[in-house]
Parts: sequence; C-alpha cells; structure tokens
Amino acid sequence: MSQRELTINNLDACWTSVVDFFSNLDSPQWDTRSLCPEWSVKGIAAHMVSVEQVLSNWMPSGLDTPPPFQDVEGYMNTALDMSGDDLVAHMQSTFDVRRANLAETTDEDFETASITPVGPGTYGRFMAIREFDFWMHERDCRIPLGMEIYNGGPTAEMALNEVHLSIGYIAGKKIGLTEGQSIHFDITGAVNRDIYVAVEGRASETEMLSNPSVTLHCDSMAFMNQACGRIDPEIAIADGQISWSGDQVLGAHAARNLRFTM
Repeated sequence: MSQRELTINNLDACWTSVVDFFSNLDSPQWDTRSLCPEWSVKGIAAHMVSVEQVLSNWMPSGLDTPPPFQDVEGYMNTALDMSGDDLVAHMQSTFDVRRANLAETTDEDFETASITPVGPGTYGRFMAIREFDFWMHERDCRIPLGMEIYNGGPTAEMALNEVHLSIGYIAGKKIGLTEGQSIHFDITGAVNRDIYVAVEGRASETEMLSNPSVTLHCDSMAFMNQACGRIDPEIAIADGQISWSGDQVLGAHAARNLRFTM
C-alpha cells in the first residue's frame, strides 16, 4: 500500500467514525464543552467540516496556491447555525466530496508542494495532518462525554506520527534537555512505540539508547493528550498513565512539559 493509499484509507475511516459519532448525539451533548476550551462539541464538528469545505475541489500547484482559508469562518458560522441532524448531513455530503477528490489523486499529486498548517510541505503531508486533526478532535468530544473509542490501529499510528515528527522540538524546547542528556519515550497501550532523543548540539531523534538520562513511560492516549495540551498532566500522572524512571527530577519535569500544540 502506498503512502497515498494509506492516508486516504485513514481519512476515510476518520470521516466515517466522526459521522457515526455525531449522528448519535442528543441536544445536551452537542452543547457539552470539548477538550478544546473555546469550543463545544458542536463547535468541533463545525470546525472540522468547514475546513473540509475549504479543501473541497482544491488541489495545489505549488506553494503559491493555498486553499481559500479566508472562507473557513463563514462556513463555520453557517454550520453552527444548523440543527444537529442537518450538521451531520452536511458533514456526510462534504466528506463524500472529499472522498471523490482524493480518489482522483495520484502519488505525484501527493508529492506536490503545498502550504500546510505547519508551513511549507506537500499535499500528502497536509492530508496526513487532516487525519491527525480528525482523529484527535473526535476524542476531544468523546472524552468529556464519557464515550469510549478504540485508540489503536492505523488511524492512531498516523495521528501519533504527527507528534513523532516534532519529537526533537518537544525534547529540546518544551522539556528543555541540555547537552549530553537523552530521553526514551516508552509509549505503550493501544499504540506501542519507542522514541529516543539525544542532545548533541541540538535535540534530535536517534537510534536506541542503552542508558538514557530518563525514560518516560506513557500510555499512548495519555501521551497524545499531553502533547496536544488537552488534559492536566497531573491527572495522567496520578492515574499512572505517565510515569518515569532514571533521573527523577528530569522525569517529573518532562512528564509535565510535553505540550507542543493545542
């Protein structure tokens, strides 16, 4: 399976999952505060679909052809005025347009230079970021509502990749590792991954470390919630979802300073 096919499959799975989730909500649930403090559950839904509207029938030809992001606010306001049932129908029809768009793409299209939410990249990277956004935002809504969902599988692996790509920044700038220090992110649970970062001039991912300065043991969903600034780290620490071994002071600091985005 090519990277393009994997990304399309994961986006399709995320779109299907969020439509199924939102279609089963009652009125009070739509108004529940999500893990994104400025948005209710309905606000999350409106945000997700409005961005996909902007991306509908758009394909970059280079860095100078961004999507019409200026339309997002208007699309979002319109979505917020819809009833729950109408918003779900709107999401379904918008995602169907996006499915048709992606079905017509080629591997070369996914390599086309494009503006992305994290700066210059490719259209493929943009779509992987969209997958991350959908995967995380569904959980932003489910967790406050106490509605569990499986947090593993290909969609979770791709979402974790977006954090993984910034692991040097997290270790060097957010945790603040200094020259000669290193860290092992021991991620387990629904997704298992070992990530090693060492500082030699700058913090960079490296091969396996036999004796890291600290090992941070993280449940994969707790790790994602912390990296995305969703839940107070003290909750995950108290629940045992995040712990550490090695340098105790550094471990305690690292566990509380994983946030790199919101």
